[in-house]
Amino acid sequence: MPEVYETRRARLRERCNASGSASALISRPANVRYLTGGAPHGAVLLLGRTEDLLVYGATLDTPADEPRADGGLRVHALPSPGGDPAVAAADLAAAQGAESLAVEEHHLTVGRHRAIGSVAPGLRLADVGGAVEQLRVIKDQEEISCLRIGAEIADQALGELLESILVGRTERHLALELERRLVDHGADGPALRTSVGTGPHSGRRGHRPTDRRVEEGDFLSVCLGATYRGYRCEIGRTFVIGTSPADWQIELYDLVFASQRAGREALVPGAAYRDVDHAARQVLDSAGYTEGLPESTGHGVGLEIDEEPQLAPAAMGKLDACVPVTVEPGVHLPGRGGVRIDDTLVVRPEADGGPELLTITTKELLAL
Repeated sequence: MPEVYETRRARLRERCNASGSASALISRPANVRYLTGGAPHGAVLLLGRTEDLLVYGATLDTPADEPRADGGLRVHALPSPGGDPAVAAADLAAAQGAESLAVEEHHLTVGRHRAIGSVAPGLRLADVGGAVEQLRVIKDQEEISCLRIGAEIADQALGELLESILVGRTERHLALELERRLVDHGADGPALRTSVGTGPHSGRRGHRPTDRRVEEGDFLSVCLGATYRGYRCEIGRTFVIGTSPADWQIELYDLVFASQRAGREALVPGAAYRDVDHAARQVLDSAGYTEGLPESTGHGVGLEIDEEPQLAPAAMGKLDACVPVTVEPGVHLPGRGGVRIDDTLVVRPEADGGPELLTITTKELLAL
């Protein structure tokens, strides 16, 4: 759908024009993909005064200046390998007669910024800031559809794992199996480093799997995600292995479940980011779990697994409809283990049924 990317570029151009820059150089890979629909590795996008160009390093297979089929965007392959597409794009902007060029200062290295300035000394360099990231926050229906399919794939992979024998297998083995299952079901690949934690490792955010084996009575916490057509979502669940859960496990699980439910229920258009975080966090705070809580209880997802908005105590801004986010509170007790519950949802108004839950694997505390 070429018109989608044309519209996105037009919206960015309006923002740049409003800030006094007729041209812009986009170098952050996810932003380039958002504005073009796809690009070779290392490519940059030049929003020029006369035409838009996708600039990238030449290979034996890529003819220079081949027209692109998405309506007005052309590609420009550098004539020799080793050149910097961002520097070449700045030179092209100057050749188009641009007086200023907005760049993504948060992505460019100092050296690259200096090189751009030296190749086109007549250009005034400005900062485009997070303009593209702000455009990416609200997703269209095609983007949400990709996230929905990714969530289905993640649910399938996790569901199949739960039907297998787990006792005696290592965290690392289980993580590798989950990632293989994601690809088998149609994912581009994992959306994040798959985390499997057992026993004292369970409930730790971002735990890297080890060779510890699953034992009877363990908590088993799993966090995984699927990438589908570039869009990333995630799911996290916690289970008990082999026996009925102990009283302390039930109590801790029920607490984290209540926290996660409070966060999910707070996802309404117009809700402040920090209020969503507070809704989930206060449940844990009131139970005395104030130490070791994560900096945020959720974040946006899309072309990156962790993008705007951030659901954190100091976050500024309010939710809009059609914004996909995670809600992922957790508690880890050193030496004992813990619980994490993580869902990907899309913010919807109450008239449309409230937040849409994309990851639907049961949140019941199962004994596997």
